[in-house]
Amino acid sequence: MSKSDSFGYQSHCSESADVPIREKQLFFETESFQRLQVFPLRRKALLSPRTVVLGKGLIKDGTLRFAMKKTATLLAAILVSCSALGADETREQKRLHACSQVFKEIMDIPDGIPKDLLNKAECVIVIPSMLKFAIGIGGDFGRGAITCRTGQHFTGPWSAPALFALEGANIGFQLGGQATDFVLLVMNPRGANSILGSKVKLGVDAAAAAGPKGRDAAADTDIVMRAEVLSYSRLRGLFAGISLEGSTLRSDGSANRKLYGHELSAKQIVREGKVGIPASGRELVALLDKQSPINKSDPVSLKE
Repeated sequence: MSKSDSFGYQSHCSESADVPIREKQLFFETESFQRLQVFPLRRKALLSPRTVVLGKGLIKDGTLRFAMKKTATLLAAILVSCSALGADETREQKRLHACSQVFKEIMDIPDGIPKDLLNKAECVIVIPSMLKFAIGIGGDFGRGAITCRTGQHFTGPWSAPALFALEGANIGFQLGGQATDFVLLVMNPRGANSILGSKVKLGVDAAAAAGPKGRDAAADTDIVMRAEVLSYSRLRGLFAGISLEGSTLRSDGSANRKLYGHELSAKQIVREGKVGIPASGRELVALLDKQSPINKSDPVSLKE
């Protein structure tokens, strides 16, 4: 006959069974099939359902609470370890994560960057607002990353990202201490090679314009056709094309060295494939491969 104890567990000891109260030795097989004596147990049943077995040993009745405390301590240690790993992430890795988050959010805006324009872009530059993603880190305004389509004529998948900087008086005015994100589309090989090759002043070294927005915006207007760089901004949830003429774009050499472990130019990273995609940059590249896997620019224009 079974009966429940005060905790509701079933005890299968028979009331009529004449089992003498004597010391009974319990043995358990270890993983190596050797016999291990655990402890003597003095009661009618050899093993209570309330006894907890952990690993190779046996915990007696009444120690379930202790086992739960040990488990909670272990889980807490795991959480602390995970937090420590996150805290050890470098500024450069955080920047790439921020770039992927900003790009995803902007592409989710219904009246955002026209898909037709993205499909004809050779490179994408994302400049997240570091106020939003890394409070307390100073001097990171206008810092982001660039990635371009691979292949001789920009017809392959998106490349490993190179860390980039967007600077100038206009940037300070636009930010004004507020969280502003920028996305720039580089619309032809000449603009891409110019930006990757040296410091470029928008409007002088590369034709720039505010990008048209809306899913149905025409991609063949005069402004779009003449521009090498189309720029967009997001401020307080408002998304719009914005002119960044007078601002400069340059490779962030020291940040790239920290991210990849040795000196590399933006061209070596993006066009020459000298390094693979770092873990922190995989999300951004995957998003671009998903959003725009094929370059739909005029094939003739890609060979200029």
